[in-house]
Amino acid sequence: MSSPAPDWMATGPRNPRAPLLVTAELPDDVLAWADGLRRAHYPPERNRLRAHVTLFHALPPSVEAELLGVLGALAKAPPPPARIAGLMKLGTGTAIAIDSPEMVDLHGVIAERMHGLLTQQDAQPLRLHVTIQNKVTSQAARALQAELGPMLEPASFRFRGFGLYSWEEGLWRPLRVVAFRG
Repeated sequence: MSSPAPDWMATGPRNPRAPLLVTAELPDDVLAWADGLRRAHYPPERNRLRAHVTLFHALPPSVEAELLGVLGALAKAPPPPARIAGLMKLGTGTAIAIDSPEMVDLHGVIAERMHGLLTQQDAQPLRLHVTIQNKVTSQAARALQAELGPMLEPASFRFRGFGLYSWEEGLWRPLRVVAFRG
């Protein structure tokens, strides 16, 4: 008997018109740590997703095959190094800032291939981060930043791959993880 899908995962028939998301997949230990922070500090009534690093928020579903080809070609490289770089202030939230020039470069290659298909949000310069709190008062955000700031230490890791998901009614449907192989 299979276990139920995680609470962030879309189930049932796939919506073929749902936009595609692309993530930089965190290693398991960093994902567990970041997701713990997210579950502790994100308003529970709004927290429908696990911790993640979004590269693209809404690509048209018609590019899925081409996108998988691009991700597969880029994943022939070694896993890009990354570093927890501190807190990122979001105004009404808090994120963990991630520094990874190599992942930013890979994002640029994907963006160039998807030129003309990017939403305004996806066309903005990439600031890698994991949101751990959002849609709270600015006072609550500042309080969490004051609490976590002194405790957050830089840590290095490598992204494990690209994640491709379908965004369906606020939940994500995993389509493929394309692991780095270099």
